[in-house]
Amino acid sequence: MKKYLALAITIVSMSCSAPKKEPVSKSLFNGKDLSGWHVDVPDMDKDTTARNPFIVRDGYLVSLGVPNGHLITDSVYHDYLLEVEYRFVGEPGNCGVLVHASTPRALYAMFPQSMEVQMMHENAGDFWCIVEDIAVPDMESRRGPKENWGITEGKERRIVNLADGTEKPLGEWNAMKIECIGNTITVWLNDVLVNKGSDCTASQGQIAVQAEGAEVEFRKIMLTEKK
Repeated sequence: MKKYLALAITIVSMSCSAPKKEPVSKSLFNGKDLSGWHVDVPDMDKDTTARNPFIVRDGYLVSLGVPNGHLITDSVYHDYLLEVEYRFVGEPGNCGVLVHASTPRALYAMFPQSMEVQMMHENAGDFWCIVEDIAVPDMESRRGPKENWGITEGKERRIVNLADGTEKPLGEWNAMKIECIGNTITVWLNDVLVNKGSDCTASQGQIAVQAEGAEVEFRKIMLTEKK
């Protein structure tokens, strides 16, 4: 009996002293090409001469803004911290990062089913529900009357962020962090908490960036697994 007890104590001791697994970080953009991503731009289906709005320039991933569409990861991710550094080039405008993306062109025959974290100038950090949903505190004051809520065309899909004035001046780099753990999404912009939602209707999916009218440069798209 003593022998077995000693063995059990040894096993428990070894388990407790085992080193913790370090989080694995990887860049989703290699600085050279669009490996690991695919383009979904409806205009490119209709017109073979339409330009690809996603290019690599001077080591940056660039969304040229038009034609509208999305650059989507080939892989599906869950439980992670996504760090994105971006800036508008020239005139500020609209763009966004989509998490938990799945069915392509699910909204307006353009947007993949997902949760959008807004990057639009002076609105960065808003949530937009794209055939997925999420809950936040003070929902009616931030989304509008409950009877208008929805996740499809014509519904109140925007959830306003918690803090304005967090963006850097035009031409400077913004640092956005998006943490997706289970069904919770938390967003920081330049180290300020700008949004947090729970009970999201999705907990995994692809990641996408938008071409939505304005030219945007990305110098960092880093994902750290939080398993």
